Amino acid sequence: MNDKFFIDTNIFVYSFDSNNPVKQKISQGMIKKALGDQEGCISSQVIQEFLHVSSKKFSPALSSENCLKYLHTVLSPLCEIFTSIDLYRATIEISERWKYSFYDSMIITAALQTNCGILYSEDLQHNQKVQTLTIINPFIPS
Repeated sequence: MNDKFFIDTNIFVYSFDSNNPVKQKISQGMIKKALGDQEGCISSQVIQEFLHVSSKKFSPALSSENCLKYLHTVLSPLCEIFTSIDLYRATIEISERWKYSFYDSMIITAALQTNCGILYSEDLQHNQKVQTLTIINPFIPS
């Protein structure tokens, strides 16, 4: 079994959400595990989405200085895949086959291309298998 996992953007967003302490704690634990055991990863898309949300939609928004700090200490060390023509091709196929939106399909494709066995996301169908990948909502009690 492949222990490598991919973390969707919403996990990073919840790690800052003090209004939802349960999801915040779970998210912070997942990020800490990803950084600690080097089994977790993300894509450049996750970085883009998180930086946008954290600097525009957080209340209060993260400052540029704090965005850069988080980028260098958390996001950059976890980033293993960047947008490419091959990623786009595979994304179109995933979207067509599993009927996910283009951007959700990009996340799934990135997880597959980094050889992850699990994709943690609240936004996708819990327990769905996409090729060798299982989508898990980490906020559903097991």
